[in-house]
Order: sequence, then structure tokens, then C-alpha cells
Amino acid sequence: MSSDNRYKAPSRSSPKGHQRNQEKLARSHSVAVNLATQPLRKPSWIRAKSPTGPEVTRIKRILREHRLSSVCEEAACPNLSECFNQGTATFIVMGDLCTRRCPFCDVAHGKPKPLDEHEPRQLAEAVALMGLKYVVITSVNRDDLHDGGGQHFAHCIQALRHCNSSLQIEILVPDFRGRQQAALAALTQITPDIFNHNLETVPRLYPTVRPGADYDCSLELLRHYKLLQPDIPTKSGLMLGLGETLEEVEAVMHELRQQQCNMLTLGQYLRPSLAHLPVERYVTPGEFETLRELGNRMGFTNVASGPLVRSSYHADRQAAPLLT
Repeated sequence: MSSDNRYKAPSRSSPKGHQRNQEKLARSHSVAVNLATQPLRKPSWIRAKSPTGPEVTRIKRILREHRLSSVCEEAACPNLSECFNQGTATFIVMGDLCTRRCPFCDVAHGKPKPLDEHEPRQLAEAVALMGLKYVVITSVNRDDLHDGGGQHFAHCIQALRHCNSSLQIEILVPDFRGRQQAALAALTQITPDIFNHNLETVPRLYPTVRPGADYDCSLELLRHYKLLQPDIPTKSGLMLGLGETLEEVEAVMHELRQQQCNMLTLGQYLRPSLAHLPVERYVTPGEFETLRELGNRMGFTNVASGPLVRSSYHADRQAAPLLT
């Protein structure tokens, strides 16, 4: 057994008890993927390295030994090799099973386990072992919890601060659907350095791309947090190539700025499997650069825009203008 397989993410090495790909999306009425349709060929600018090497194995070993998951693995991120080889990872807390079935996402669906009260401490220990100065914490959707997991995020921040007071922390939160008030009450008691929530796509595509979510609800989360914590930078991101127009993307960018959102990420949607939503088109590097320049003119402090950009990709560099 290779070292990579030995430290494989549990949801991928032990697939019983949860759903992925066709099984996960079979009950979704929002998407009917024609598997006979020939997928678009990836252009030359879409290239991802194979996730192998001793540093990749080291990071996976630390994650497994501390019973932690990473969104890098669960969402099949194309930047996993680069980030792990640089000694970084985006941690996913509250388990690796999501209560939703979004047809763009490769995270497994299933009944989540109860929260692990030891996870915040294990997270802090793993971050210390990796020697990180900047950490990103995200989570699955936990619609089964009364606060959507807001208090657990707060406990994680508290444990990290206790371990290393100089650590810079970014949280990438779900929409806390129907639970925003309880979640924000917890998240304003102990604050991160960056508050991130991705809109993911334009309003017209929400019924297809984010079933169970609501565009206005996500925008309200960013607005409400900024009202409660005006000194904490906020951040959001969009996937492109799902059928949106550039005019729709520009309109979303304007709405984010109206909510005083400080940072923006724009990246190419990549299809995790043939069961997921197809790529409608590959946005060119030139178009990404045009959107980056537009975002700068709108007043975003940082705009990361490119085919392989992801919300937490080089997150420390994205945040540097606001935190230094």
C-alpha cells in the first residue's frame, strides 16, 4: 500500500454510509445531467499537478493523525499538490459529510456525525505541527445544528488563538440557512481576521447550482456580519463557466461592493465527475484579467482572478494588503 493511499481521506477510502457523484445527485430535481454529452476539452491553460510527493504525504498524515479533513481533498481541488507541497491546507471542520447535494460540489452527502468537542484542540495542534502563520477554516453545511455550526467555528478560533496569538485566521463559512442570527451571535464573540462566504454563482443560476441556498440570504450574511464587525475584512468568491454572462458577474461584483465586501476571488468551475454539472465554457485568462481590473476599479482591496483561483488559494497573499 502506498503512503498516499494509507493516508487517504476517510470519505474516499470508506465510501459506505454516504453518497457521492451519481448516487449523491440522483435525488436532486435541480439538475438533469446528460451523460451522453461529450464534455468540453480542457484548454491548455487548465493544468493541475498530480497530488504526490513526500510533503503531500506529510500533510495527509498530520490530518489523519488528528482526525481532520481538508477541503482540498474533499472537494478535489486542482491546487492540492501545490498547496500541500508548500505545507498549507484548508481545514474542513464539523465532519466531511454535507447535509446538501449541490451539483457542482464533490463533497460527500450523508447524515453528519455529532460534533467532536476535541476537534478545535486537534486543529490547533495540527496547525502548530505544520508551522502555519495563516490558516483557513471552512466547513460542510450543517443544517442539522441549531446555529449551523457557528459556535463550533468560534471554538476553533478560540483554540487557535490560545495556541498561537499571532496566527492569522480566515473562516470560510456556509450560508447558515435559517440560522444566521444564532451563528453570528457566536461569531461576533471571538472574531477571525477574515470573514469569507462564497456567493458561488449569479442569482439566475442559483436554482440549478445551489439548490437549497438563496442568493439574497448569502448576500445578507455578508452585509449583516459587516454591520456587526465593520473592522473585519469580508471576502466572497464566484465560479465561472456555468452559463453566467460577464454582465451578470459584473452585477454581482457591484452588489458585493454595496455590502462593503473587501476581497473577491474568481475562478473557473471544473467538473468533478460526469454526474456533476457540465462546464458550459472555459473562461479565458484574458477575461479573468479584465474582471480583475474591473474589481480593482470598483474598490475591492484584493481581487484574485484566474482559471485555477480558488477561495483559499494563496489566501495569505490575498489578505496581506489588509492585514499588514
